[in-house]
This record gives sequence, C-alpha cells and structure tokens, in this order.
Amino acid sequence: MIALDAVAKGYGGTRALGPIDLEIARGGITALVGPNGAGKSTMLTIIGRLLRADAGVVRVGGLDVATAKPRELAKVVSILKQENHFVARLTVRQLVSFGRFPHSQGRLAASDHEAIDEAIAFLDLAHLEHRFLDELSGGQRQRAFVAMVLAQDTDVVLLDEPLASLDMRHAASMMRQLRDAADVLGKTVVLVVHDVNFASAYADRIVALAGGEIVASGTPEEIMRGEVLSRVFDTPVDVVEHAGQRLAVYYRPEPAHPRSEPARSEPTRSEPTRSETR
Repeated sequence: MIALDAVAKGYGGTRALGPIDLEIARGGITALVGPNGAGKSTMLTIIGRLLRADAGVVRVGGLDVATAKPRELAKVVSILKQENHFVARLTVRQLVSFGRFPHSQGRLAASDHEAIDEAIAFLDLAHLEHRFLDELSGGQRQRAFVAMVLAQDTDVVLLDEPLASLDMRHAASMMRQLRDAADVLGKTVVLVVHDVNFASAYADRIVALAGGEIVASGTPEEIMRGEVLSRVFDTPVDVVEHAGQRLAVYYRPEPAHPRSEPARSEPTRSEPTRSETR
C-alpha cells in the first residue's frame, strides 16, 4: 500500500530523514513514534506530498507521489497536518465539506452530502455541525478536522499528531474512533503519536524513528520492550504488563544530584555563668 525506497530529506545541509526504506501494508493502524526531531512528521508529510523528498521514491496505492496528478492522488491519500488554521469563520459542516473537493470540485452532489453526513456522524459531531469552529473546544475542533479527512474517503489516511491538545479522555476517544475507521471503514491509518502507550493499545504496527532513521519496526509486542524504547528515546524506559497490555513507564533510577543531608553543627557552649565559675 505504502512503499518508501531510499527516501531522504535535509534542511540547510542537516539531515532530517533517511535515507530510509519502509513498507506499510494495507489496512489497520501504523503509529510513528520517536523523540522530537526524529523525522516522523517529515516522513508523513512526504508521503502526503505536502513536502518533496530530496531523494528516493514514495508510492501510495501504486501511485508515485511525486509524479501523480493532484486530483488522482487526493482520491487515494488524505492528510491532516499538525497545525491547522482557517482564517474564514466556518461551521463544522462547512469545514467537513472541504474534504469532498477532490470529488466535487466545489459543486457538492447528493453523494458528497451523504459522505459529509457519514463523516460527521462517525465522529459524533451531528449536534455541532452548525456551530462555528471558534465556538468549539480544542477536542471538538480536532474531531471536526479528522471528520474532514474522513469525508475525503481515501484508502489511506495520514494524521500528524491527532491527539495534540486533547486530554486523556478525548485522546482515548479519538483513538477508539480511528480504530473504528480502520476496522469498520477499512482505512489504512498512519499517524504520528507521542504517547507510546496509545500506540501500544491501538496500533497494529509501530515504526520507531530517531535521528532521521528507522530504529525499529514491528508489532506492538516487538516494539514495546524496555531495551528497544530506551534506545529509541535515549532515556530509561521500563515496560510492564497490565491487563494483557504492555505499558511503557518512564522513570529516573536515581537523582542526577543526590540530595545530601544538611551538615549538623556541633552545639556551641555559651559562656559560663558566674555561678558555674564558683
């Protein structure tokens, strides 16, 4: 479904990614994890053709990302960037309708309205569809943007940190909805996520990057190991089992600067009183 062959990208002479080789199979959720600056977002935006690689070839659904016609590619792969800013005051429904542009070219047909309705319902936004984006909470806006991507109705869905600014409850809800998008709608979901425990709980595959390279790639069972995660994040990580789930625990084995007890001074003896000298 997605194939990267010797893909590389640099900025100002500094390597940001690669060269890397990677294949992502059709279906399920693939999570990209790693420290800041590892190359996760760079790789995702290259796959979505929002960024051009310096070298290598990316193919999605058999299409060469660099040479495919924009409208043809937009029917195969959709992408949600990490930061989304709309100047115009839009309602949720108006935003989601933008996802249909590759199909409608701005002239919404009955099939487009049906796809919009389905995406809004899937993300549980029906009661908010006529509200303006600036009237929503951060979590509600994030769901609206994901609905826009799902309305595009592509086989491949790319999401750059879809859990950003979400609290634990809404992040878990978002991951359950993305899991349903993979299982119920048959989407191939690739997302950048910082919390490796969400990757462990919901992803079928995890690709771990560091320093612009792929350090490890495999199932959650293969990646969620203390020695692997410690190498990826360059910090001690322990992995524990809880209710059949592998969870990463970040800890500090010992303080960097052990706290010392304050020195105890010997009690000073006061000058003897006149009675003591007698």
